Amino acid sequence: MKKYPSHNEHLAALRRIEGQIRGIGNMIEERKYCIDILTQISAIKGALSRVEEKILEKHFQHCVTDAIKGSSEKEKQIKMDEILRLIHQTRRG
Repeated sequence: MKKYPSHNEHLAALRRIEGQIRGIGNMIEERKYCIDILTQISAIKGALSRVEEKILEKHFQHCVTDAIKGSSEKEKQIKMDEILRLIHQTRRG
């Protein structure tokens, strides 16, 4: 079984984001000003992007690096395919 890196250090940020999302729900229920809601949505997107970047960085530092250093051409190709799929997926939004 493969051992993947831990991402526990991102749980606090994800919990804050979760709280922010609940806050937006409250803002909508309370019929708050549109711009205030949009500002909070923008903040959440930024926070989520930062978590995404950190996890992606760790993926490259560990998973991809291990595959490239390894002797398995199949594993190298799998990682390259993963990266390409991820790039295409993030470009589509």
